[in-house]
Formats: sequence, C-alpha cells, structure tokens
Amino acid sequence: MLHNEKELIKRIAEGETELFSHIAEHYAQAVHTLIIRIVGSEEDAEELTQDVFLRVFENLPYFNHKCSLSTWLYRIAYNCAISFTRHKRQQYLQIDENRLRLVDDVEVEQIEAIADNEQKLNALARAIQQLNAEERALVTLFYYEERSVSDCAEIVGQSQNNIKVRLHRIRKKLYILIQDETK
Repeated sequence: MLHNEKELIKRIAEGETELFSHIAEHYAQAVHTLIIRIVGSEEDAEELTQDVFLRVFENLPYFNHKCSLSTWLYRIAYNCAISFTRHKRQQYLQIDENRLRLVDDVEVEQIEAIADNEQKLNALARAIQQLNAEERALVTLFYYEERSVSDCAEIVGQSQNNIKVRLHRIRKKLYILIQDETK
C-alpha cells in the first residue's frame, strides 16, 4: 500500500499530477494481471490497463475513501474488463445446473489440494480459462490476489453472500471441468 494514500490523492487533485506515477507504478502489475485473466489477450489487456489508469486519473478527485484505493482501482479495472468482454461476446462453457447440484461439497474442497500435482495444476489452469469473464475475475481477485470476500463484493458490486455463493459454484464448476479432463 502506498504511504499516506489520502495525502497523495489530495496533492494529485490539487495539481501535482506528476505524483500519479506513484499510484500507476504501484498498481500497474496487479491491474494488468486482473485484466489479462478476464480478457485473455495480452494486447487487449495492455490497452485496457491504460484505459483504467486514465479513468482513475480523471476520477481521482472524486474518490471518497469509503473503500481503499486498491479496491476502488480494482473495481474500475473489473468494470472495464467485463464491459470489454461483453462487447466481444465470447462464448464460454455452460455447465448444466443439475450437474452442479450433484457435486458433493467435500469433493469440491479437494480442488484446493491440487497444487501438489503439476498435471492437475495445469488442468486447473485450463479449467479456469473455460470460465466466463466474471467467474475468472472472482477467481483472480479471491485466490490469486487474495482479496477478502468483502473486497470482492465491493469490487464487483454484489453482496458478500452473493460472492460466497458464486465462489462456491465456481469451485464446483472447476471440479467438474477437471474431472471431465482427467477421465
């Protein structure tokens, strides 16, 4: 986290715009990583990352500190990337609701133990790519960026309970996808 975030934002808003580079440098890699995991294209992710920082710069004077700067920034990045994917109308795998309900919750929790096996880890990475953009965003925020459920809810604009349910359903989908691949 940036030292004295509020003071830095205040100074940028008052005209010391060159200080914005501190924010951009601090968050650039994390924002780019989130975006590329959502959109799946390096070229698109680079362009969207630039768009995100332009929006952040333009809207920084209106940042109200109700959440952390990083949460606010991730929300802008998430919205930009999701909007982009909606315009591209990419097709993602759909899994039958009945099949999701049949997956035992105990089996789903085993997915987190996959990291011990490189083959299964590769299967997990391929499974994540089959998720839709919003699901990949949640996986990225919660598991890769280690954001809390509360932060994820703030970033994607949903309730914490909704995020918990969605993460649970995503784990079930990943379990099914990995099982299908290893058959």
